[in-house]
Amino acid sequence: MLRFFAKYKFFAIVLFVLSAIIIAIIYSILIPKRILQVYEPDMVSLELVDSTVQHVRKYHKIADFNLINQNGEVVTQADYKDKIYVADFFFTTCQTICPIMTDNLKTVQEKLKNDPEVLLLSHTVIPETDSVAQLKKYAIEKGIDDQKWNLVTGDKRHIYNLARKSYLVAKSDGDGGPYDMIHTENFVLVDKKKRIRGFYDGTKPDEIDRLLEDIEVLKKNK
Repeated sequence: MLRFFAKYKFFAIVLFVLSAIIIAIIYSILIPKRILQVYEPDMVSLELVDSTVQHVRKYHKIADFNLINQNGEVVTQADYKDKIYVADFFFTTCQTICPIMTDNLKTVQEKLKNDPEVLLLSHTVIPETDSVAQLKKYAIEKGIDDQKWNLVTGDKRHIYNLARKSYLVAKSDGDGGPYDMIHTENFVLVDKKKRIRGFYDGTKPDEIDRLLEDIEVLKKNK
């Protein structure tokens, strides 16, 4: 009996390995690959979307931008070419949700610090106050990595249009002027084709976990 098992030991091992491979293939077929949806303006709350794009149902992309970062450098979409990135809107003197959002986005920075495929982009909603010097001070205080994360300022109208026509995350508030806005707690996940692939509450740790998971999904679905 022992001789019989010894004789067919090799075949048994091969059969076992083949069975494991077949089971893995069947499992991968039965469990569908997770794919993130592409968000269009007509899928987002109307209060966060400019009226000129609320009707858009397909092909929405982040518009080209030209802004200045905390180091006084020009930042454009070319700097985010072929990158996945997370965008948000804030201001440095905010004492409510902004510090929480920044701390949570710093967690993302630390988790992905060695991943060149993913970058971060934070826009101030009050550029008249958040100068380059102010953004630099804030970046130093918060431990922001200049190579990973741009804090940007620029023309207020340009930032307003980005917030409400591209990223779809700000409420309009014209009390102080035509381009006043109220930013939200949303983080926006943008893919390499400049499309929105997710919205996340930047004040909640579980949403940050979901964001990190979705970034990995996006990286796999190239």
